[in-house]
Amino acid sequence: MMTTAQEFERRRWIALALLCFAQFIVVLDASIVNVALPSIGEGLDFSQENLPWVVNAYVLTFGGFLLLGGRMADLLGRRRVFIGGLLLVAAASLAAGFASTEGQLIAARAAQGLGAAIISPAALSIVTTTFRDGAERNKALGAWGAVAGAGGAAGVLLGGILTDGLGWEWVLWINVPVALVVAALAPRLIAESRSESATRHFDAAGAVTVTAGLSLLVYAIVDATNAGWGSLQTLGLIGVSAALIAAFVTIELRSAAPLMPFRIFRLRTLTGANAVGLLVGGSLFSMFFFITLYMQQVLGYSAIEAGLSYLPLALMIIVASGIASQLVTRIGFKPVLAAGMALIAAALAWFSQVSIGGGFVSDILGPSLLAATGLGFAFVTTTIAAVSGVRDQEAGLASGLINTSQQIGGALGLAVLATVANSRTDGLMGSAGGDPSALTNALNEGFQAAFLVGAGIALVGLVLTFALIRGRDSRAHTQLGVPAGERLVEADA
Repeated sequence: MMTTAQEFERRRWIALALLCFAQFIVVLDASIVNVALPSIGEGLDFSQENLPWVVNAYVLTFGGFLLLGGRMADLLGRRRVFIGGLLLVAAASLAAGFASTEGQLIAARAAQGLGAAIISPAALSIVTTTFRDGAERNKALGAWGAVAGAGGAAGVLLGGILTDGLGWEWVLWINVPVALVVAALAPRLIAESRSESATRHFDAAGAVTVTAGLSLLVYAIVDATNAGWGSLQTLGLIGVSAALIAAFVTIELRSAAPLMPFRIFRLRTLTGANAVGLLVGGSLFSMFFFITLYMQQVLGYSAIEAGLSYLPLALMIIVASGIASQLVTRIGFKPVLAAGMALIAAALAWFSQVSIGGGFVSDILGPSLLAATGLGFAFVTTTIAAVSGVRDQEAGLASGLINTSQQIGGALGLAVLATVANSRTDGLMGSAGGDPSALTNALNEGFQAAFLVGAGIALVGLVLTFALIRGRDSRAHTQLGVPAGERLVEADA
């Protein structure tokens, strides 16, 4: 017969699987529509300039509301906020699949992003408060990192299969049953928890300024490739964003119960993890975008062929994340993170050698496996470092911060690297007098340039890992031990 302790242990790991499913939805939604964009454009008669907003609308609200979502989880109850985010994603996904106009789909995708911004930090903070800092949390975050890292690759594969087999609507509808099942099971497996701080005032002014500031920043970044980096729109929006974020800092420093207590940045390793997380997003998240374009536009792969090509990468991320969580327990997170950033830089440098006459084995498989190993190592360790030593009442805030860093980094990296690729391609086409036969070579060289700059960003991340992540904190992490302790998290009756 199962003892109370064994029952608790079993339910806790089932709860982790539930939380990982929710995070899988969040990551999947960011990538699954990419392959379906041509079908969506044809089905809803999208204009070419508006089609990217099927992706951008999600990114905009996701990146803009993450900090607010994380703090809401701390103050209002992590399980309650988590379930609310799931229900919002289910409703938005259903509406998106039934959309009949551009505006309806873009609005529904924005609502999906808002739901994701609520789910992700709430789920990560539940993981952080459920599993004790040390070996058991490393194991839990290894599973979390595997799901989050593999979700991007799985999104491309599922997007191709669903679009070709059932239609683009199913790319959006697939979320609905999963989100509803997770929301239904959550009360039975996850206990309610919140900050026990004496002051529980909700900082409305801080919430408005930081959400508006981050949302405008993301909008300026994702639309910079269309408006131009030196345009009045881009510079003006970045200026307004900076002013709002400065106002947020002023409000927080004067608030008795701030949305973001800046004392959290006294944890140097947390600050360093967020800086490196920004560069992980900037260097690697756009890799999926450029590999997909290279396979389809240069090598002539179909949507399903491109999706299947991601299988080795997705599987390697899962393996590498598990290895990373074990290595962190043995040697600390700093050396594992440094190895991850070095592998990412090497993989992107390898990708910069892609060629017109290339193939899957010669140009994609090798660097994909290397990049997947680096992503597994880096994603898990930045997350562990970002929540290590954080008090339970600020777990949602720390979770929102690392998610925000990775998301803003991803948006900024994609915008910058897309500009690099497009500039190189346009320059070569101009030199060729617009000859259509030169297009494939011009596209290929544009991708090469983007990958090379991405490798440089990863190298900066490697330098910051050595400079900002405290070796003392990393070594201390290995001494936290394996025992699960007595922090029983029992679901409310």
